[in-house]
Amino acid sequence: MKKEDLVVYEIYVKSFNDSNDDGIGDLNGIKEKIPYLRKLGINYIWLTPIYQTPNIDNGYDIENYYKINPDYGTMSDFNNLLKEAKKYKINIMLDMVLNHTSTQHHWFKKALKGSKKYQNYYFFEKGKNNKPPTNWTSKFGGSAWEYIKKLDLWYLHLFSKQQADINWENKKLRAEVFKIVNFWLKKGVKGLRFDVINLISKPEKKNWKNDLKYNDGKKFYTDGKNINFYLKELNKKTFSNYENVFTVGELSSTNLKHFANYSNPKNKELDMGFIFYHLKTDYIDNHKWSYAPTKDFKKFKEVIETWQLYQQKHNSWIANFLSNHDQPRHISRFGNDKIYHYQSATCFAVLYIFLRGTPFIYYGEEIGQTNLYNTKIEEFNDIETTNAYKKLRSENKTDDQILKIINQKSRDNGRSPFAWNNKKYYGFSETRPWLKYKNIYNITLENDLKNKNSIFKFYQEILRLRQQNKTFKLGKIKFIETNNDNIFIYERYDDQKNYQIILNLSDKKQNYKIKENIKIIINNHEKLNFNFLNPYQAIIVEC
Repeated sequence: MKKEDLVVYEIYVKSFNDSNDDGIGDLNGIKEKIPYLRKLGINYIWLTPIYQTPNIDNGYDIENYYKINPDYGTMSDFNNLLKEAKKYKINIMLDMVLNHTSTQHHWFKKALKGSKKYQNYYFFEKGKNNKPPTNWTSKFGGSAWEYIKKLDLWYLHLFSKQQADINWENKKLRAEVFKIVNFWLKKGVKGLRFDVINLISKPEKKNWKNDLKYNDGKKFYTDGKNINFYLKELNKKTFSNYENVFTVGELSSTNLKHFANYSNPKNKELDMGFIFYHLKTDYIDNHKWSYAPTKDFKKFKEVIETWQLYQQKHNSWIANFLSNHDQPRHISRFGNDKIYHYQSATCFAVLYIFLRGTPFIYYGEEIGQTNLYNTKIEEFNDIETTNAYKKLRSENKTDDQILKIINQKSRDNGRSPFAWNNKKYYGFSETRPWLKYKNIYNITLENDLKNKNSIFKFYQEILRLRQQNKTFKLGKIKFIETNNDNIFIYERYDDQKNYQIILNLSDKKQNYKIKENIKIIINNHEKLNFNFLNPYQAIIVEC
């Protein structure tokens, strides 16, 4: 298998399927659904973190990298999942969180007891004049530094204060990291997704700033000086020593050039990477926690086109997606999930699945699961959301204003339990799930499969088309100017075939003339009018 052959399905483990009815998804629950996933047409499953954790950030704060979170099962359960997946020709990709550990990790506990060795596994620094070592802010709000009074030292945490950043400059620390990665590869894991991996190279301490005013600090630690060295070493000491292991990096706030370096095969770093700029086009003044009343598809299209063409030119590879565990559901974000539910879901599926790169499907999108649409602040669980609520309240916004914002932007939107059927808890569990999901449109797999227009069956069709056609997997891409912000057209082509993907990203008809002598391969509407595109219409034609 090669990277262009991959179709990856991300599972938020806590929310997929609960086998023991405790309200929390688990490994045995995933194992039960392997035949379903094979039927969908995927060949890789990416599991969000499954390790022992205090669960401050839903598993992205790891206490022990060698143990399974007991909420999810046992190591034996994981081994059985690997075996079951292999029977169906599906590989497992694990989430590797290697920028930080939980403050409950034994390294950090030893550091707190005064061990210089383990303090050097992290960033413990002296402050100045009762101020932290730098003015950086945490991505979850507030200072990126936490003071330990008994040590008279501050430690760095780019995320929550329970997630302490580790020091990759330390060779002993890196050796421990490589040991962790190899442990899971030896078990038969065939994929690794590296969380915020381009943040691991922090600047030399002499360059750290200490200003009175907070600054997010991104420019100091994003794509840092030693990042390529660290990734090459990680590659050499771990996954390059195993057959058919694929890697993808979460590349936070990177740029075109750095991304190309990370995922160009000749550099021997990563196979592919995620970018997020297309998912920031609804940030008002580049601020996530803002309400976007309209959709800016002009900017959205420009971002996709720019990144696709640059990475094609530099022989690098994008992991294409629209939803994941840190994002709202794209059917609610970009489509109209009430009036044009089927059309929205299928239109945006076509948009990203046929781009140059590897498609990453997020659990539930294949049946059109939507955002939560909560009515109370208390219904949200996510730490980033609760911190944002406090900050927005400090800016004198009302609860109604804040609810409108976080219903649009909260990470909880993408974490609702999978709706399998029409039972009380939608077949996810016999017990109340860990996260409340009202499912206001009664969207379930059972209902979808009964529909004449089934989103699941449409996903099957387009995944089969992609997998059976080398032009979609390996062909070049180019974009067609339309002079209409709501119409998005691109071509996939090679020496033998040329396909055009034509999309109406809006809930209004759009004038567009389609040639009458072309072959229609895909159409998510029953009829085709050669003079206009219907709302959220997606067409693939062979030119």
